[in-house]
Amino acid sequence: MDASSAFKDTLPTTPEALMATLHEAGITYSLHEHPPLRTVEDSKAFRGQMDGMHVKNLYLRDKKKKNHLVVAQEDRNIDLKALPAMIGSDRLSFGSADRLFEFLGVRPGAVSPFTLINDPEHRVKLSIDASLMEADMLFFHPLVNDLTLGVTPDGLRSFLGITGHDPRIISL
Repeated sequence: MDASSAFKDTLPTTPEALMATLHEAGITYSLHEHPPLRTVEDSKAFRGQMDGMHVKNLYLRDKKKKNHLVVAQEDRNIDLKALPAMIGSDRLSFGSADRLFEFLGVRPGAVSPFTLINDPEHRVKLSIDASLMEADMLFFHPLVNDLTLGVTPDGLRSFLGITGHDPRIISL
């Protein structure tokens, strides 16, 4: 399914509404437009002026049907067998596209911490690789995969304060 801006009006929150929330909170960001990028490999081809830390986002579901969003540096190897102990879950598997839309309001290829704006009930637990919080700039899709926003770690923390999500910081 397409996760580009062409279908933004089918999402619970549009990228523009997200950016308005950031603006109202005084969170500065840079906006970058590019072709739709679904994978880390795709994004490496379109960096342009985006100097900073690029990430991968894993939407996972555990055996007890709890939802998790794990955000890590794009080249970090993640051991899905060791990860449950780090994030306080049991055996993990990737969440389906239907569950992703139900819980985070986006389609595959557009997952990021910004999707937590669509989780007011805090049904998704967030875990962030500690190395990200040391970066100068972080880059995430704003609910669609043909745009990228650059924010500082402090900007990310401020956004998570707005959504009420308290991330677990883990060392991967």
